[in-house]
Amino acid sequence: MTSWDISPFEPDGLRVAPLRPPVLPEPKRHGEDPANCDVCRARDEGIWFNERWRLARVTGVGVPLVLMLYSRDHFDMADLSDEMAAELGVLTTHIVRHVQALPHISRAHVYRIGDGAAHLHIWFFARPEGQAQLYGSWMPVWDDLLPEYPADVADADAGAVADALVTSYRGRRSATDEQMHV
Repeated sequence: MTSWDISPFEPDGLRVAPLRPPVLPEPKRHGEDPANCDVCRARDEGIWFNERWRLARVTGVGVPLVLMLYSRDHFDMADLSDEMAAELGVLTTHIVRHVQALPHISRAHVYRIGDGAAHLHIWFFARPEGQAQLYGSWMPVWDDLLPEYPADVADADAGAVADALVTSYRGRRSATDEQMHV
């Protein structure tokens, strides 16, 4: 993979780490017990909300914008009802549309990993226009390697996405705002 044009690493000098033996049982993920889940405690933090979901901006990143969509209650992907799963699909599409509508963004990459935390969280990475080296699966690695993107620009972009989401999908900008259109 280091020979790909999008690799953030020079191919010389890198080597594959040996595969370690399996560890069973696997270690617990953060938040397996909802009583100890940081994501549950932060259920009212973010830039957009409805009854079941919240969207937050991830700070300190190297790409123009990283957003995280969380279920407000403690669910993992496999725990979602069919109704919530369908809602996740439509909501994800709306978020991608709004991120890609930003004038300096070409693509919104969507990731669900699920190994670090038990509470459902979906990543949205905004790939800057013209940055072909950030294509594809290397985007999160590049994000860790790049200097921090200006917070004021990311805040404005996140606000634009949240405002567009309120218009297209409803919801609200504040967790405590009583006016919510569902």
